[in-house]
Amino acid sequence: MPTQAKMQEVESLKARLAGVKTAVLTEYRGLTVQQLSDLRKQLRTVAAEYKVLKNRLARRALQGSPLDGLGPHLKGPTGLVISKQDPVALAKALQAFVKTNALLQIKLGYLEGQLLGPADIRALADIPSREALRAKLVGAIQAPLAQLVGLLTAPHRELVYVLQQRGKGAAE
Repeated sequence: MPTQAKMQEVESLKARLAGVKTAVLTEYRGLTVQQLSDLRKQLRTVAAEYKVLKNRLARRALQGSPLDGLGPHLKGPTGLVISKQDPVALAKALQAFVKTNALLQIKLGYLEGQLLGPADIRALADIPSREALRAKLVGAIQAPLAQLVGLLTAPHRELVYVLQQRGKGAAE
């Protein structure tokens, strides 16, 4: 028979999972409290949070939700990273942490209805950021326009150059 505290914890986790775009299961075996604190700080900068789970309660919270596919992978010391915003930023932050703390293992991820393996999450981290993609797009649009402006102003520029040279020749 579940206690009131456990039922509240399941409901709290269900509320946190509502509207989640990205979720990643990790195994934190061997990490210190300080390292987990550092991970939480890094994830906060990308609007994500890290929660250490009690597996049995987490399975109950995941039942019937889009994240239900994560349930069978809740084994051992498990942490859950969740974000309702940019999944690429979350993947980049996780990979940056994993580079310095190899004990954190990525088990499985969820991204808008699809389950992702650790390799998929690494590939997601390699995608340029939204700002970098926007800058490339603006550059790709701006380059032909700048060239067009240069071509359209060339006759005027050449006329001014000819008149300047003629003015110099008349002054001599």
